[in-house]
Amino acid sequence: MKQPFFIILLLLLTSTIFAQDVTISGKITDGTGNAVPFATVYVKNTTKGTSANSEGGYTLNLKPGQYDVQYRAMGYKQESRKVDLKTNQSIDIVLKTEDYQLKEVSIRAGAEDPAYAIIRKAIKKRKTYLNEVNAYTCEVYIKGLQKLLAAPKKFLGVDVQKMARENGLDSNRRGIVYLSESQSKYSFMRPDKVHEELISSKVSGSNRAFSFNRASDMQVNFYENLQVWEGLSNRPLISPIADNALSYYKYKYAGTTIENGETINKIQVIPRSEYDPCFSGYIFILEDSWRIQGLGLYITKKANINFVDTLKVSEQFFPVNGNVWMPASLKFEFTGGLFGFKIGGYFISLYKDYDIDPKLDKKQFAEVLRITKGVNKKDSTYWEQERPIPLTDEEKTDYKKKAVLAAKRESKPYLDSLDKEHNKLSLGKLLIGGYNHRNRYDHENYNFNSLLSSVSYNTVEGLALGYGGSFTKQIDSVNNRYLNIYGKVHYGFSNKLFNATGGITMPVGSAMLSLAGGSDVVDMNNREPVSSLMNTAYTLLNRQNFEKLYQKQYASATISKRIYGGWQAIAGAEWANRKYLSNTTDYSFFHPKGHEFTSNNPLSPDVDVPLFPENQSFKVNVRTTYDFSNRYETYPTGRRYVPSKYPTIGLSFTKSVKNVFGSDADYNLVSADISKSDIPMGFYGKTSFYVGAGKFFDTKSIYYTDYRHFSGNQVLFYQGGINKFLLLDYYRFSTGDKYLEGHLEHNFSGLVTNMIPLIRKLKLQEIINVNYLSTPTLKNYTELGVGFQTNIGLRVMYGTSFNNKVGGANQAIRIGANF
Repeated sequence: MKQPFFIILLLLLTSTIFAQDVTISGKITDGTGNAVPFATVYVKNTTKGTSANSEGGYTLNLKPGQYDVQYRAMGYKQESRKVDLKTNQSIDIVLKTEDYQLKEVSIRAGAEDPAYAIIRKAIKKRKTYLNEVNAYTCEVYIKGLQKLLAAPKKFLGVDVQKMARENGLDSNRRGIVYLSESQSKYSFMRPDKVHEELISSKVSGSNRAFSFNRASDMQVNFYENLQVWEGLSNRPLISPIADNALSYYKYKYAGTTIENGETINKIQVIPRSEYDPCFSGYIFILEDSWRIQGLGLYITKKANINFVDTLKVSEQFFPVNGNVWMPASLKFEFTGGLFGFKIGGYFISLYKDYDIDPKLDKKQFAEVLRITKGVNKKDSTYWEQERPIPLTDEEKTDYKKKAVLAAKRESKPYLDSLDKEHNKLSLGKLLIGGYNHRNRYDHENYNFNSLLSSVSYNTVEGLALGYGGSFTKQIDSVNNRYLNIYGKVHYGFSNKLFNATGGITMPVGSAMLSLAGGSDVVDMNNREPVSSLMNTAYTLLNRQNFEKLYQKQYASATISKRIYGGWQAIAGAEWANRKYLSNTTDYSFFHPKGHEFTSNNPLSPDVDVPLFPENQSFKVNVRTTYDFSNRYETYPTGRRYVPSKYPTIGLSFTKSVKNVFGSDADYNLVSADISKSDIPMGFYGKTSFYVGAGKFFDTKSIYYTDYRHFSGNQVLFYQGGINKFLLLDYYRFSTGDKYLEGHLEHNFSGLVTNMIPLIRKLKLQEIINVNYLSTPTLKNYTELGVGFQTNIGLRVMYGTSFNNKVGGANQAIRIGANF
C-alpha cells in the first residue's frame, strides 16, 4: 500500500513543479515564409535552449522572469527577443539570410586564399580546445527519426505492401519506420571516461523497447584529428582542422559576420580528392580565439561510407562559463537506398545545463551506461512538459497509430497469429534453412536442423546423416537467461556406426552450467579446423580426405562464471572413451590426376595403422581470463560488460588423472596466452594479435587426441582469425610436449588509391596475416623428436570493391593472393 501512495504523492509534487514553468512557443520561418527546420533557440548567457522541429515549430519552457532569447540557424542572421515572461507567450520569428562580408584584401593571381591563414591558426589552437575542459556534466535530449521514402511492392518473394500496412505505413509504402526520443544525464572525464544515465525513453510502436539513442554515440569532436565512426565508415574521417588537414583539404574564404560581438569567419572546406575520407561544406571560426563556432558538413558515397548515400552533420556551439564554448546542438541527416528501397532521416541532440567543473568520482565511470526499469514508461503528460522539440503532426499521428499497434503486438492472440504464420512447415525449410517452431508469448523455441546440412561424406563413415534439434526457453526474464536442451543422432552408412549425443545448458545462480554426453564421431584435431561441409566437397569432388576422425564416448560437466568485472573463469571435467577408426570407403565422384586418399592416420598417410589404441581418460580443466576492464552497462535485464581496450590474458591448466573411472591417460598441461583484436591504428587501419605458449609436464601416458592442436588450413577457402594459420597442415604439428604460437594481422581497411582513373572508384583493402608456430617434430605416434620445426604463413590479400550499380546494389569483387 505504501508504494502506490508514494507514487501518487510524487506525481502530485512533480505536477506542481511543472505548473511553475511557462512556455514560449512559435514558428521560425525565412523571408519567404518557408519553415527554417531545426533552428537553435537558447537563452543568452545560459545553457538553456531548444531546437525547432522539421517544420520550424519550437517550444521553450522557462521559469517566469526576464530573458534575452536568441534564435540562430546556419546561413541566417541571428535574431534576439527580450521577453518578460509571466504567462505563456507565442513568438514567431523570421530569420533573414546572413550576408557575409568579404574583407578588403587584395588577392594577386596565384596568391593564397585568406582562408588558409585562418585555418592554420585554428589548427594551432586545436589541442588547446581539445584539452580545455577536463570534465563536465550535462543533460542531453536526443530525437531520432527514420522514414521509408520508397519501396517496391514485393522483394525476394516477400510482400512488402503487406508488411508496410502492418507497420503503419501508407498505401505507397512510405512513412515513419523509426521514431524515438530519449533524455540522459551525461558525464565526461578526460581522457575518455564517460557515464550516461538514461532518464526517459520513448519508442513509437513499442511499449517495452528502449531507444537506440545514446549520448555517447552522438559525441563528435572535430578538435580530434580523426573522426572514428565505426560501422558508418571503414576509415577514420579527417577533421577539417586536423594537424595534417592541409594535405587533404582546400579552403575558400566565404566572408565574415558579427554575432553577439564576436567576429565569425565562414570557411568553405573542399576535399582535395573526392574519394578521400574528408568532409565538404562550411566551418565557422571565431576571430582572435580561432575556435569553432559552428559547422555544416557532409560526406557522400564517393568517400566509401556504408549504408547511406549522403550524411550531413551540423553542429552549433555556445559559450559556457565565460570563454569556454560547448556544443549546443548536433544533428545528423542521412539519405540512402538499396534494391529499390529509399530511406531518409535524422538524429538530433540538444545539450543543456552544463557543469564544466563538476565533482566527479573516477569510480562512477566503471558504469558506462545505466538504464533502469521504468524509464520507458513515462506518460504523454511527462513528455509534453519535458520534450524540447515539439512533435510535428506526422509524428503525433505516428505515436498514436503505433501505440494501438504496440498494444496489439504484445497481446497473446497477435503473438499466436505470428507464430502460426511463422511455424508453417514447408519442404524448403526442411531441406535448406531448418525448421524453427516459436512460441513468442511463452518465450519458447524449438529448432530442427536442415536436412542438407545434416548430410556429410567422409572416407571413415562414407555417407553419414547427423540430425539434431534443440529447445530453448527463457526462464529468467529479469536477467534475460535461458534454458537450452539439445540433442543429435548420427549414423554412418559405410561403417554402420550409430551415435547419439545430447546436453543441457542452464543458469545456476550467477553461473552457467553445461552437461553433455553420448557417443559421436569427431575430429582428432579438437579445434575442428576443417568443416564437415568443406571436407565432404573435397572428398567427393577432389579426392582429398582432410578430416581425420575417431569415435568418442563421453560425459562432461562445465561451469562458467564472471568472477568480477573483466575476470572470468570456467571449470570442467570430462570422462571419455576414445576409439580409433579406419577408412571404410574410397569412393569419389572424380579422380584428379595425382590425388589419392590418405589413411585415417594423419602421421602415416600411406598405411592405415592405428594412431592410438582404444583408451579412456578422465581430465579436469580450469581456465581464467582477465581483460583489465571493469567497465559495464546496466540494463533492466542485468549487466553487460564492455570490451576492454587492453589485451586479454588467459591462463589454463588441464590434468588427466590415471585410474579414475578406468582412465589410462596421465599428464598435466599448463598454458598461457595474450590476445587483442581490432587495435585502432588511426588512418592506418586496425591490428590484431595472439600469442600462446604451453608445456606438458609429468607426462606418464598421453594419446594423440590429448595433444595441443592448431587451426590450420589446406583448402582454397580460408576463414581468418587471430589464432588461425593460413598454410598449416591440420595434424602434423600437433604436440604433446611444448609449443609456442604467434599471430599478427593488420587490416588497412578501406585505404583509397587515386593513382589512375580506372581505380578511382575502388576501395583498396589490404590484410597482412603473419603466423608463427613452433612445435617439436613428431617422428611417429609414440615418440616425440628433438628440436623444433617452424611454420611461417604469410597472407597478403588485396580486396577491391567496385561500386557498380546492379539493380541498386553494390557489388563487391575481392581478389586474393596467398604467399
